[in-house]
Amino acid sequence: MKTKKANLKEANGLYETKNDIATSKRLKINTLMNRRLADSIDLQAQMKQAHWNVKGPNFIGLHELFDKIAESVETYVDLIAERIVQLGGTAEGTVRHSAARSKLAEYPHGISDSMAHVDAVTTALSTFGREVRESIEEANKLDDADAADIFTEVSRGIDKWLWFVEAHIQAKH
Repeated sequence: MKTKKANLKEANGLYETKNDIATSKRLKINTLMNRRLADSIDLQAQMKQAHWNVKGPNFIGLHELFDKIAESVETYVDLIAERIVQLGGTAEGTVRHSAARSKLAEYPHGISDSMAHVDAVTTALSTFGREVRESIEEANKLDDADAADIFTEVSRGIDKWLWFVEAHIQAKH
């Protein structure tokens, strides 16, 4: 039995919506956003990995910083996923989807030293930041100012967190 027409999926896999962005563009935007969703879920998990396992003289500061970054990234995950659904798509945010699609390098296992975590975290943040900045341009080309705005917000936040973490290695001795 069919439900209301508004709840049905179109032949292209999108849910029907009165959003005025062309279907062909919504499909491309959703693909783009699902790629960044995978990266952001991976990034959040990597920040928790660092938070749980960091050791050394800077323990408490980095432990708390990595947790704040993970909380912030969780907000980005939600923003990206909700935009996908707003456009009639399906947010593909399972751990398995994310692991298969993420552009981030695998977080190093077995590290505990605070500076090793700083290096791994800055690598993950900078990679994610680059991917998000590229996504701003792609969203603009697809005429989705809202998606571009979301990516801009995420980019600003990631650059701030990168600055906070890199400050631990930029001081002169």
